Amino acid sequence: MRAAWKELRYRLEYVGLLLAGKIVPLLPRATIVVLAKICGAIASRIDTRGRSIALANLDCAFPGKYSTSEKSRIIRQSYQHFAQTMLDLMWSPRLTPKNFLRYIEFEGFPEVDPNKNGIIVCYHYSNFEWASLGCGFRGRPSNIIAQEFKNPLLDPIFRRWREQSGHVFSARTGGILRLFKTLRRGGNIAMLVDLTVFPGPAAVAIRCFGMHTSVTSAHAWLQQRSGAALIPAHCEPLPRGRYRVVFHPPIDLGPNASPREVAQACWDSFEPVVRAQPGPWMWMYKHWRYHPKNPDRPYPFYSYYTGKFERLIAQK
Repeated sequence: MRAAWKELRYRLEYVGLLLAGKIVPLLPRATIVVLAKICGAIASRIDTRGRSIALANLDCAFPGKYSTSEKSRIIRQSYQHFAQTMLDLMWSPRLTPKNFLRYIEFEGFPEVDPNKNGIIVCYHYSNFEWASLGCGFRGRPSNIIAQEFKNPLLDPIFRRWREQSGHVFSARTGGILRLFKTLRRGGNIAMLVDLTVFPGPAAVAIRCFGMHTSVTSAHAWLQQRSGAALIPAHCEPLPRGRYRVVFHPPIDLGPNASPREVAQACWDSFEPVVRAQPGPWMWMYKHWRYHPKNPDRPYPFYSYYTGKFERLIAQK
């Protein structure tokens, strides 16, 4: 019975996404912006579990800084930005090489040498999907690893939207080797690096808002073995549903830097952005899934101790 319901649910999700993919591009841009604000505001109220996670994250990241009403505003904005990102991805067939600059502008892009391949590291901040599409339209298509959906019927739809500006998306299984081969051939790659990963061999422990967290070390490993430029970037919202993709100065700590030091430097280039404008970050995500045995500050309620994370923190 459970398997039958799961299959039905997957089919309904597939049909719903297909319909949304047909309808959303027909809507005016201004309507998409308003719809995202409405949907995000509603989601921030009815998703009680996500809201509790977001509230705990804000309390631990900014202890005593924000009032109850200010935290509610930030959480609502976080949901609204995520809703905008998903609706914009559905609307993205309206983007073309001729019109994308109406909606996406760039800062620091000339600093990226077009003759040298690069590793762009991004974050779930504002419209990370359009940041990717914009770079492709601007002339830097990349090979990108994407997390597969639990519902495999959805993967081809999202892949079609994400690849329309020239990118190539592939599954996580064997993905790092494919990225390395892309760099060896002189190509570009991009990665989202602010998600919590299991504290295993492919992870490093960094400080994020003063708390330890476990993130991927893949971008550091790839830079050290390929010599490619490592460039953090983020997307920030502008009025009327427009965006700016901001490229940070390349991270180059030398050949003797550890993967942990490289990953920390990437995060350190981005954290001031979130501190200045916290709303666009994905606060409803479990950014601090693990905590040390004897933490030096409070961690969110969902965090738990594991010896693997303790050993990861002890590594240099």
